[in-house]
Amino acid sequence: MNPYENTPTARLIADRIRDLSHRKTQAEIASEAGFANANMMSMLKSGKNKLPLDRVPSLAKALEVDPAMLMRLALDQAVGATASKAITDIFGTPVTENERGWLAEIRDASDNSDPRLTGRSRAVLRSIFGK
Repeated sequence: MNPYENTPTARLIADRIRDLSHRKTQAEIASEAGFANANMMSMLKSGKNKLPLDRVPSLAKALEVDPAMLMRLALDQAVGATASKAITDIFGTPVTENERGWLAEIRDASDNSDPRLTGRSRAVLRSIFGK
């Protein structure tokens, strides 16, 4: 039984291992992330084990993903969605490098006027993503 199977964290790890397989072995990724046992990657991608939060920065680097995104997923996996929400309500949502780029562009485009998210601006933004 794999209690974390099909979690977004396990799927991301499996996808990135697959995507990087032409350049790195699973053992190399495990080593870069600081795991003594390369088998840990198999356990993470199958959902047998949850991702230890202290390994997020090194694993994000090894998998070539944004650490804030991986931390968000790992928090949900580690403590559950309700506790993860409480943590982010207090400390804020980890923001990825890409999201920081969007925020910088909004600030620049609005001349740092702190624009309100209106129904119209929400609709325009969602249309960019086909929603």
